[in-house]
Amino acid sequence: MDGSSLWAALALLLIAEGLLPFLSPEAWRRMFSQLMALRDGQIRFFGLCSVLIGLVLFWLLT
Repeated sequence: MDGSSLWAALALLLIAEGLLPFLSPEAWRRMFSQLMALRDGQIRFFGLCSVLIGLVLFWLLT
């Protein structure tokens, strides 16, 4: 993996993250307020799951 692949991955991440607020700001705001109601442990659990899924996908794709 070279530097340009890393920048391309970052660009795709930003595109994916920006789609919901761009297409439906009201739904994004509602989802964000629901996230704010979660406890720290719940947020950490979802973060850990996200990292593990990302690692598995990265492993499968390389």
